[in-house]
Amino acid sequence: MAEEKKKQVDVTANLVPIFIMGKKYEVPGSLTIQKAMEYAGYLLVRGCGCRGGICGACGTIYRFPNDHKLHFGLACQTVVEPNMYLTQLPFFPANKSTYDLEKLNTETDQIAKIYPEVYKCMGCNACTQSCPMDIEVMEYMAAAISGDVEKAAELSFDCVMCGLCTSRCPAEEQQYNVAILARRLYGKYMLPKAEHLEERVKQVNEGRYEVMLKELMKADKNELKRRYVEEREMEPDMADEMWEPKDKRYL
Repeated sequence: MAEEKKKQVDVTANLVPIFIMGKKYEVPGSLTIQKAMEYAGYLLVRGCGCRGGICGACGTIYRFPNDHKLHFGLACQTVVEPNMYLTQLPFFPANKSTYDLEKLNTETDQIAKIYPEVYKCMGCNACTQSCPMDIEVMEYMAAAISGDVEKAAELSFDCVMCGLCTSRCPAEEQQYNVAILARRLYGKYMLPKAEHLEERVKQVNEGRYEVMLKELMKADKNELKRRYVEEREMEPDMADEMWEPKDKRYL
């Protein structure tokens, strides 16, 4: 009995107070914001996504008592802290220009023509400080302003489109939309074409995999499970980029 009571006290000692949309909850201090909200009874149907810091859907604003500063983070990555006041922002209604990629080019002012607000950048670096992926946001914005599409694409490669940079920008820019435009331009007009990809597309168009796909479509659930669990050759965790399975029938 004494041991059970001690365990109960230990659990209680690990609880911390947080406030979700103004209401107080006691949650384990080891949880992320996302898990803490579910622990508090919230059913997350938006703003949850991948739960691994990849999709960028769980942008969250939080602040602390007697602290004038607004803090931002991804709910699936940020661990709760005592007296944290939370408000989720699963979507930022930022300016998203409409354009036809087929009609664009890589002229130095191409990005600025579509997003002229890039010239409002104040160089404050608040965007970089808010990025959960540690991207040098201000640097890729500077590259976009100067027309260096390749550099802007390279520096923004890890962007997950969460929008936290936009939430912090005093100039009200849409950094993440600028970033994806730069990557689209680079990918279409500047990046060397992958020969192996073109060859695979050709094989698909020629119907090379039709027989295999039809065979899988006719298989029942148990057969599909057997092939997936028992026959499938798993790629090693530390495999290099040139790894290939022993069975090359379907390559």
